[in-house]
Amino acid sequence: MAAVNLDRTLAALADPTRRAAIELLRRRPRRAGELATALAVSAPRMSQHLRVLRGGGLIEETAEGEDARVRLYRLRPEPFAELRGWVGEVEAFWSAELAAFKAHAERTRSRSRV
Repeated sequence: MAAVNLDRTLAALADPTRRAAIELLRRRPRRAGELATALAVSAPRMSQHLRVLRGGGLIEETAEGEDARVRLYRLRPEPFAELRGWVGEVEAFWSAELAAFKAHAERTRSRSRV
């Protein structure tokens, strides 16, 4: 994952309201008004959060039906797959480090018993 993409993704997810919006959008696409109501935030504030999520590439918007003014927001899977890959790499690193530490501790322990 490119560092710039990872930075944008993590910055977009840094706010609890935006994470709550992501949780709601995991269930189904929603309109901005639905999100604002569910999260008890004003429409202008929800619009700011959605702008950050769009800028981070986490969501996309489409027109709903014939009225182009009504926008429907949905998750984009790509940034989450990239984030999952990065977290997997970090987890693999720490798993290897912990396994090495455990092996060292066991060797040290067995030498002290002799």
